[in-house]
Amino acid sequence: MQSGNILYLFLILGLLTGCGSGGSSSSQGSGSGGRTPPSTSGNNVMPLTVNGSLCSNTIFGYPNKPCVSVTICSPGTSTCQTINDVLLDTGSYGLRIFKQALNVPLMQVTTASGSVAECVEYADESADWGPVQMAKLILGNEPAIQVPIQVIDSTFGTLPSACGNADQSPADAGFTGILGVGLLALDCGPTCSSSADNGIYYACSGSNCQGTTVALSSQVQNPVALLPQDNNGVIVQLPSVPLNGSLSVDGSLLLGIGTQSNNVPSAVTTYPTDEFGNFLTIFNGVTLTSSFIDTGTNALYFPSPSASLLPDCGTSAPGWYCPSSTVSLSATNTGAFGSPSGMVSFQIGNFISLYLNSSNNVFSDIGGTQVEGFGFAWGLPFLFGRNVYVGIEGTTSSLGTGPYWAY
Repeated sequence: MQSGNILYLFLILGLLTGCGSGGSSSSQGSGSGGRTPPSTSGNNVMPLTVNGSLCSNTIFGYPNKPCVSVTICSPGTSTCQTINDVLLDTGSYGLRIFKQALNVPLMQVTTASGSVAECVEYADESADWGPVQMAKLILGNEPAIQVPIQVIDSTFGTLPSACGNADQSPADAGFTGILGVGLLALDCGPTCSSSADNGIYYACSGSNCQGTTVALSSQVQNPVALLPQDNNGVIVQLPSVPLNGSLSVDGSLLLGIGTQSNNVPSAVTTYPTDEFGNFLTIFNGVTLTSSFIDTGTNALYFPSPSASLLPDCGTSAPGWYCPSSTVSLSATNTGAFGSPSGMVSFQIGNFISLYLNSSNNVFSDIGGTQVEGFGFAWGLPFLFGRNVYVGIEGTTSSLGTGPYWAY
């Protein structure tokens, strides 16, 4: 997600180790958003697993990890490979794959000053660095598209200071790549095409890397926006999860909204967002303006209403909530411009009891403290038992004109 000229992916792993528009609605955690679930067959359907078969089984300390697979080909050829363990992220934009996972050659994006590279900073103070390259990409059984992606490679050129904490490998990051299918079509946009001092894009000549402008067509792009038909957004469909958790769950990522018979919206409310993909959440009497829905965030992150109600877990799991018994809470989501509004009920359990003392990996009721400077992070637990619609900016559907969230 963009904030000013910095791109943020709300992947808060650091805490573990250190809608039809208008009206109002009410929904429960792990409830049903859209009473008629979309069909899960078709060329526009991508299988989605949470800590399941599409995820690496070598990752430690990663509850609620949503994974998809993508097929990457060398441009202009039929030389392809399918890559699993790709994190599905509705809080960022574009495909990013570790160099170690790539077996097919891609085409380097260049400017007059050299090879284009990108620095992406994350809310957990980690970062990704690497070149921008053109790939032929296949999502589900959709037609192949040509798209600029980031190849994550901390050895490329010289790391800028902002990327000093760059991930070194899939084992270091906890995933092979990231598929950003959020509300925006580009990961930076006009700022990076008009100003070289954007803090994101660099031109590298040998080991020397300097800030650069990059044409919109050469920036890392949300690949869904480039599909020939199903290009106005996505639907994330996940089943409900019991309060004690599950080992893994399976769901679907549907490409397009109302573009085929299997992705027609029904009985949902649309929440328009601002230009950065944020809407409002009112919680405990406080309006949190920079709130968002994000599959790449593995829990619900928000300010505790009181230390006695939601105490921190302490040294065993700092930053996570550990109430003595499961706590029932509610908040109200509101469109960025004041309407519509809808109440969301949710629960928070004891993180240590649920995860650290259990063999389960998937939970609907884990939460942690708010990241400074951000609003209510409706992470993956919010999506369990719901069909959540992600409307890309500038596109239209029966739910309205993006950007919007709907459920």
